[in-house]
Amino acid sequence: MVFSMQRVQPVRRALGVGLFLAAMGLASLAQAQGTPIRILVGFPAGAGTDAIARTLGEKLKDVLGVPVVVENRAGAGGQIAAQALKAAPADGHTLFLSHDHSISILPQVVKNPGFNPATDFVPVAGFATFANVLAVSGGTPAKSIDEYVKWVRTQRGGKETIGIPAPASIPEFLVKMISEKYKIDVQPAPYRGSAPMTADMLGNQITAGIASVPDFIENHKAGKVRIVASIGAKRQAVLPNVPTFTELGFSNLEDLPYYGIFAPVGTPQAVIDRYGDALQKVLAMPDVKQKLTTMGLTVGYEPQGQFAGRVRSYTQTWERIIQSSGFKPL
Repeated sequence: MVFSMQRVQPVRRALGVGLFLAAMGLASLAQAQGTPIRILVGFPAGAGTDAIARTLGEKLKDVLGVPVVVENRAGAGGQIAAQALKAAPADGHTLFLSHDHSISILPQVVKNPGFNPATDFVPVAGFATFANVLAVSGGTPAKSIDEYVKWVRTQRGGKETIGIPAPASIPEFLVKMISEKYKIDVQPAPYRGSAPMTADMLGNQITAGIASVPDFIENHKAGKVRIVASIGAKRQAVLPNVPTFTELGFSNLEDLPYYGIFAPVGTPQAVIDRYGDALQKVLAMPDVKQKLTTMGLTVGYEPQGQFAGRVRSYTQTWERIIQSSGFKPL
C-alpha cells in the first residue's frame, strides 16, 4: 500500500512504445472531441472534499480545454470511489481526488478494500495539506479541550460520543487517544461523511466531532461550532488561537494529512505529466489559492515523485500507530 517511484516511473516502458503511442492517440482524439475528464470524489456533495474538487475542476477545464466533471461516489470513507478508479480504463479520462484516508489509511483497516493503492493507482500530483481537528458544538459551553473534558466528566458522567466522518479513520484513532489521555470514556460515532455529522453538531444532536479543517472552518468562523485542537507540528494559519494536539501533550501527530490526485495504473506518463502541469498552473492562480486557503488548506504543489514520497512516509507513520493501537481490520 506504499507508493514507490519504482512503480511510478516504469509505466511507459511496461506499456511498450507502440501501446503508449496508441493510448496517446486515443486520448488526444477523445480530448479533441470534448470527452469529459471525470474527477471521482469519495464523499457527498457539500462536503469539504467535494468543494475542493469543484474549485479545481472548474479551473482545470479552462487550462486543459476539455470538460471536467466531478463525480461523487460517496460511501465507505472513499472506498467506493477508489474501487471505481481501479475499474476505470487507463486512458487519462478518470482521476481520483482524494485525501489521505482512502489511500494511506483505509487499506490498513479494511480486510478486503477491493483495491491496492501501490499496484492499482499512480499518483499524479499533490496540492495541499490540512489538519484534522476536534470541534465542539454549540450545545456545550466548552471553549477548549480541557473545558470539554471537564464538561464530559461533570455533565455526562465521564461518558460521551464524538462524531467521526467514517469508521476506522484517523478521527477514530484520535477519539481513542483522547479517551486514554484524559481517562474518560468517549466513543466514536461513525457517520457517512462529514456533512451529516456536522449537521448533527449544528442541531446539537452530538456534542463534538473530529474531521478536517475544511469540513468545520465556515461554521467555526460563524461561531456555530468551536475548533479546540488540531494535529500538526505547528498551529494552522487559519486557526492561530487553536493549540495543536502536540502542544496538549499528545505524540506522533505531527505529520499532516494530504490532498492529491491519482490515476489508474497504466495511464501514460505523458498524460500524467500534462495533468500535473495543469494542476500547477491552477494552483498558481491567486483566486484559487485564496479560496483553498480560506477552506483551511495549506496549498502547495508537489510533483509526482515528491508526492509519492509524502504518501509513502505518511502511510508508514500511521501503519505504526494503527498496529500499536491493537486495531483489528474490519
